[in-house]
Amino acid sequence: MSGGSAVGAGSLTGYREGIDLSVYLVTDSAQARAAGHDLVDLVYEAVAGGVTLVQLREKDMPAREFLDLVLRVSTAVALKVPVLVNDRVDVYLAAREMGARVAGVHVGQHDLPTALVRALVGPEAIVGLSAAREDQLFEAGLKSAGVDYVGIGALHPTTSKKDAPEQLGHARMAELIALSTLPSVAIGGVGPDDLPLLRVSGADGAAVVSAICGAADPREAARALAAAWAGASLDESEGEDA
Repeated sequence: MSGGSAVGAGSLTGYREGIDLSVYLVTDSAQARAAGHDLVDLVYEAVAGGVTLVQLREKDMPAREFLDLVLRVSTAVALKVPVLVNDRVDVYLAAREMGARVAGVHVGQHDLPTALVRALVGPEAIVGLSAAREDQLFEAGLKSAGVDYVGIGALHPTTSKKDAPEQLGHARMAELIALSTLPSVAIGGVGPDDLPLLRVSGADGAAVVSAICGAADPREAARALAAAWAGASLDESEGEDA
């Protein structure tokens, strides 16, 4: 994979065509509250700062409360960037039934099988999958899996996800990115300083939680991440011209 490429091919339709994974926000309402932010306001500010995709991940939130959050966030930003629902395919389907512009779902290795998820959400929705091993990347890449991109991690130790896999580090992350036949996003303790190396390694984006949700100024935090990604692109192109 070449870093920064968008998901998009002739056979893809709807939200799946031309996804920009570069600055990918995964939400954590507890971190947002601790930093003094309303989550919907935080997401709005982050998108204004340069976030290109939002995944709503609220593991402990009751379904109705989560549905309300999905509806409010999609109203705030879904015309600007794709909004994904983590794990809860039922909440995604309910939001879609209510007219929300939700773009798809992201699931983990212990959630519903992605082929079943694809059957439930249909051909136009985005389906992302978390992966941390070679066999998981291989299975995700099968056409029958119905997966559009993989989230690979954890890059660094992280407290944002209770069941996060062991840290990979940049060298192992680069190996897994190279093995993936799908667009890939690195996640797990990712900060602006990681983005240049991730892009050089071939990642299509960087997913962050604390770097934005725990920031004093989410818009500026997102802007710094977007600038780091863009700077990596500039450095890469200059190297090719040299």
